[in-house]
Amino acid sequence: MFNSQLTVFVCVADRGSFTKAAESLYISPTAVMKQINSLENHLNLKLLERTPQGVHLTPSGEIIYKDAKFLFDYSKHSIENARQAMQVREASFCVGTSILNPAKPFMDLWYQIIQDANLNEFLNYRLHIVPFEDNHEGILTEISQLGTKFDFLIAVCDSRMWLDKCKMLPLGRYKKMCAVSRNHRLAEKKILNIEDLYGETLMMVKAGDSNINDFLRSDLSKKHPQIQIEDTPHFYDISVFNRCAETMNVLLTIECWQDVHPALVSIPVNWDYSIPYGLLYAIHPSESVLKFVKALENKEITF
Repeated sequence: MFNSQLTVFVCVADRGSFTKAAESLYISPTAVMKQINSLENHLNLKLLERTPQGVHLTPSGEIIYKDAKFLFDYSKHSIENARQAMQVREASFCVGTSILNPAKPFMDLWYQIIQDANLNEFLNYRLHIVPFEDNHEGILTEISQLGTKFDFLIAVCDSRMWLDKCKMLPLGRYKKMCAVSRNHRLAEKKILNIEDLYGETLMMVKAGDSNINDFLRSDLSKKHPQIQIEDTPHFYDISVFNRCAETMNVLLTIECWQDVHPALVSIPVNWDYSIPYGLLYAIHPSESVLKFVKALENKEITF
């Protein structure tokens, strides 16, 4: 990171002679003198006084010596910082978290992995929790930053638009439920039948992005036309839950979102609809991310 002739110069100054410097540097005294002469010619400065008793720094040499020592220390410190930064990056994972896609399921999974004696290579990894917004207008931008902003998300995902921007390792499924305001006529029910939704407006994502939601929508439209369907954006955010609470509509939701909005009650429905969730990661993952994904594929995970 600096002129190698400075190393020879500092060594000569520290040792007090060309011969002793040559011994330290494992080169000949002639080579040392050539390096010093070349440096002095390059700087157009006399740095050393040659005497029978050895060499001494000139006033100019003292300044160059002091600054060279500073450069050596600074360079060493800079390289060490760079190595530490590389080690932190190589031995850490960034995990995304939001209201609808919290990091806790990843943490539960993580502790199962590191407790496995066969997977103790991950013991020294650090986890950095990175928050992001569930804004329906910006969520695709967030998903596209897997591999840069964060390494992993655990999220519900049946979105073709999401899966165009990331990979997913399936981990399980969540049951579809319905959420209503605490003042709604259905709020006290322990379980709903589809007929309980007759005359209600059911909020659900608009068609075209989720095979599961599209099938459910089609099934309800054909077999239960008494239920009116209201489109929400393709991706839920807190504004969708707010609208449900404010309008007394029914919201199609999932079991992991039961505590998202304090004014809503989530109720199981007597049907078999569910949606997959899994570990999301970059389309072109780093070696360490891929190693972790493969570890999960080979291990039975419980939530």
